[in-house]
Amino acid sequence: MTTLEFTEAEEAFRLEAREWLAANNPGRLPSMDTAEGAVAHREWERTLASGRWSVVAWPEAYGGRDASLTEWVIFEEEYYLAGAPTRISQNGISLLAPIIFGHGTEAQKERYLRDMTDGTLVWAQAWSEPEAGSDLASLRASATQVEGGWRLNGQKTWSSRAPFADRGFGLFRSDPQAERHRGLTYFLFPLDADGVTVRPIDQLDGTPGFAEIFFDDVFVPDEDVLGGVGDGWKVAMSTAGNERGLSLRSPGRFMAAAERLISLYADAPQPHANDRVVDAWIRAEAYRLYTWDTVTRVEAGGSVGAEGSVNKLFWSELDVDLHETALDLLGPDAELPSHWSDGYLFSLGGPIYAGTNQIQRNIVAERVLGLPRLG
Repeated sequence: MTTLEFTEAEEAFRLEAREWLAANNPGRLPSMDTAEGAVAHREWERTLASGRWSVVAWPEAYGGRDASLTEWVIFEEEYYLAGAPTRISQNGISLLAPIIFGHGTEAQKERYLRDMTDGTLVWAQAWSEPEAGSDLASLRASATQVEGGWRLNGQKTWSSRAPFADRGFGLFRSDPQAERHRGLTYFLFPLDADGVTVRPIDQLDGTPGFAEIFFDDVFVPDEDVLGGVGDGWKVAMSTAGNERGLSLRSPGRFMAAAERLISLYADAPQPHANDRVVDAWIRAEAYRLYTWDTVTRVEAGGSVGAEGSVNKLFWSELDVDLHETALDLLGPDAELPSHWSDGYLFSLGGPIYAGTNQIQRNIVAERVLGLPRLG
């Protein structure tokens, strides 16, 4: 096994995180796709923020610890190993916040960042439309400029966290005459604004993890344009890089799941699927080492780039395979509600969201391998 070396300060940071999580982790909470669970998860966000563990890599001015990227990944490893709850603020802190730091005004930073850290503001991701999913540039939802701001019209779908969120972020076509990758503007908007209708979409378990959002002449002030008018595609691609690459799927998540899979295998009355269990652990460890290689490259001044699509393909397929193996080991008990069944249902969305894996393979072929574009 490859050995990773950390400084004394990094090991001290790991120990501090481990001890705090051991003392404060509430364990499994009700599903955040329910009203009760959403409240409980917001309370957990407040607890994390009170210990300054909500956004460790952020500047102290916004509730962080100014932690390095290495320390952030260390915390994520400890977080998942502790079995701590899924983050209801993930859309905000992992996807939107990096864009506000990079493209937002000082007023936007002051207005939104701190309220992300403690669950005061939960954000919905509002990108996909009925005819614009992975091909995001084909979106039709429109933004028309009016005095002091914009009027939004159209529909978004599969908006994660929307049933219990406070605000949303997404792209709208602000110049219908421009080329499809141009004339798009990135907006932030409240989900309780006049003209906004949020219609929950029930999942297989009956809980609303997603929603459709309808916009009927919704006014958004100029101050809630993120990045420049017409620069939405550039801003959105920054978000996509965060979602597909390093930030959304920590290696700690898969290492913790692989360790649980090994324990499940050891306790199974009739162990089988030996090769699949070993393969899951090897792939989780490979993903961990790949992530640390990416961390090293980024800290040396590099970037994630198109390789983020390779990363997304790997973790999304690993997640499905790992949970399918667990369900096979459980046998008939796999039909009962459990951490494994919940994880399996969630894993099925991995090859779809953040850009479908079919689209990711095209990106890898063209931008990583340099193959000619088809068609």
